[in-house]
Amino acid sequence: MKDLARFSGEPKQSTSPSSPSQVSPQVQLITISEEEAEQRIDNFLLRICKGVPKSHIYRVLRSGEVRVNKGRIDQTYRLKEGDVVRVPPVRVAEKTVQTVPGAEFKILLEDNHLLIIDKPAGVAVHGGSGVSYGVIEQLRAARPQAKFLELVHRLDRDTSGILMLAKKRSALTNLHEQIRDGQLDKRYFALVHGDWQNPRQHIKLPLFKYSTPDGERRVRVQSDGQPSHTIFNLIRKYDSFALLEAELKTGRTHQIRVHLASSGFPIVGDDKYGDFGLNRVLQKPDGTRVALKRMFLHAHEITFIHPESGKPVTLNAPLPSECEQFVKSLNKASA
Repeated sequence: MKDLARFSGEPKQSTSPSSPSQVSPQVQLITISEEEAEQRIDNFLLRICKGVPKSHIYRVLRSGEVRVNKGRIDQTYRLKEGDVVRVPPVRVAEKTVQTVPGAEFKILLEDNHLLIIDKPAGVAVHGGSGVSYGVIEQLRAARPQAKFLELVHRLDRDTSGILMLAKKRSALTNLHEQIRDGQLDKRYFALVHGDWQNPRQHIKLPLFKYSTPDGERRVRVQSDGQPSHTIFNLIRKYDSFALLEAELKTGRTHQIRVHLASSGFPIVGDDKYGDFGLNRVLQKPDGTRVALKRMFLHAHEITFIHPESGKPVTLNAPLPSECEQFVKSLNKASA
């Protein structure tokens, strides 16, 4: 594993082939920059100490070995610009670091504060849960000169569309405030199976997060879950299918997918909450209908207040070609 000391830039000591490589421990003194300010000390250490177990980080925090401006702090302390952080020497075995391939994605907007992309389906936004790396790791690898790059929000791996990243901590903080205050408006296209009737429908169902026996994250409707609210607008009907626009009023994990599935309208291609038999059928073409081999959920529009200019910004990402071709083939079949 890596250790806290590797960030001092100290060279690794040579070791014999029979023993694990280790890093020479050394106290670090890190001065907090403007972009690093306002984050909690525990999150700061977790970010710069990739590969060091969380338990190890919190252990040194509790012990008082981490100091800020020579004083003791707890894990909730928020860093300020100019703070000097003392990181204690920690010696742990080092493991081989996997190389993350740099990648760029279709850019919808980029300036000194923001990077907003059109994420393809099938790509995770970050590593974890069996995924070695995601969009954020690939973008950081492609932009080694970037001093700061963080996700503003997340998209499910199989969801395509608009994904926001902040290039300054001030922008990240500002956009998180907009999300909390309900000022940031996100809209999704979802194709569902079933006889959808209402032009506009509110679904308010509490959602509860849990893990399956194999550790997979799931969500279900449960009375003691988090309050969740989605508004659905009917865009078009295709016999037993309907194209909807989902308007998020809360931002819970898998909210759109579970609200629709629990209401009897599973999203086409959803491999967690959908109609698995139907998904298998739709993966093969039938007459004029083409095959669909992904979940039909796409973040197509976002409106927010720009953190620097204070002006409203609306961005759109068109339906991916495989989704566009599928609904066109449904239209031909219904005709």
